Amino acid sequence: MRQKLPWLVEALAYDIAACLARIFPIDSVSDFGAGLFRRLGPLTSAHRVAARNLRIVFPDASPARIAELLDEQWRHLGRWAAEFPILDRIIADPGRVEVVGAERLAAIAAGAGPVIFISGHFSSFEIMPAVIVHAGVTCQITYRATNNPYVDARIRKSRWRYGVRLFAPKGTDGARELLRALSRGESVALMNDQKFNGGIEAPLFGLMAHTAPGPASFALRYAAPLQPMSVERKGKARFRVVVHDPIRLENTGDRDADIAAGVARINSFIEERVRARPAEWFWVHKRWPNDVYRR
Repeated sequence: MRQKLPWLVEALAYDIAACLARIFPIDSVSDFGAGLFRRLGPLTSAHRVAARNLRIVFPDASPARIAELLDEQWRHLGRWAAEFPILDRIIADPGRVEVVGAERLAAIAAGAGPVIFISGHFSSFEIMPAVIVHAGVTCQITYRATNNPYVDARIRKSRWRYGVRLFAPKGTDGARELLRALSRGESVALMNDQKFNGGIEAPLFGLMAHTAPGPASFALRYAAPLQPMSVERKGKARFRVVVHDPIRLENTGDRDADIAAGVARINSFIEERVRARPAEWFWVHKRWPNDVYRR
C-alpha cells in the first residue's frame, strides 16, 4: 500500500498532463515542453550526466559549444516528453511526418523480410514504430516497462492509439518472444544505444561501451539484415523518418567474432547519427562504464 499510493498519484498526474495536452494545438504543446525542460532540466542531476557525455563525445568543443548543446538537448527532450501523449494526433497529420526510404518498408511488408530494425533514442523516437506498422510490416517492438504499472498501462494504451500493438518486453521472456516472431517470418525492432551491463564491449566515440548483442545475434541466426532507422526533427512537431541502407553481417562461422563485428557496426551507425544531429540524442543516461565518468 505504501508503494501503491505514490503510483496512483503519478498516474493521476500523467492523466492530467495528457488531457491538457490534447486540448491545445500540437505546436503549442511542443513549445511548452521545450520551454519547461529548458528551465527545469539544468536543475537536475541528469544535467551533469548530459554535460559529461557531451565532453566525452566532443572533447575539443569549447565550453560555449557544450553549453549550447546542453540547452538544445533539453529543448528537444522537452518537446519529446510533451508530444508523447498526443503522438496519435501528430501521426494522423500527413504533413507532420515525412518518410525517406518508404519503398524499403513497402518491400519488407511485401515479403522481403524479416529484418531486424535497429535505432537509437533520436528525437521523437516513438514515431519509428508507428511508421513501421503503418507501412504494413508485422513487427514485434521491444520496450522497457516503467516501474509504475499504472503509468505503464497508460503508455501502452497511448501506443495502441497510433497503431503499435505487438510488444516484446525487454529481458529473457522478451528475447524468447522475439525469436518466436523471427521464426514465424516477422520482423523485430530494438533500440541499441543504451548501456547494457554484461553486454559486448564495443567502441563508441573512441571508448569501449557495453552494448547489447541481441540485434547482431538475431541477424546472424536468421540470416536477416539489420535495418537502421532514425528520426530527425524538422521543426517543432514535424519530423523526418529515415529508412537507411540495410546492414548485412558476414557469417564466418566464428560466432563470437561475428557478433562482435555486428555490434561494432551498429555502434558505428549510432555514432554517425549522433554526430550528424547531436542535440537530438538522449544524452541524459550514462552510456559508458562508471570508471569513464570518474576519470
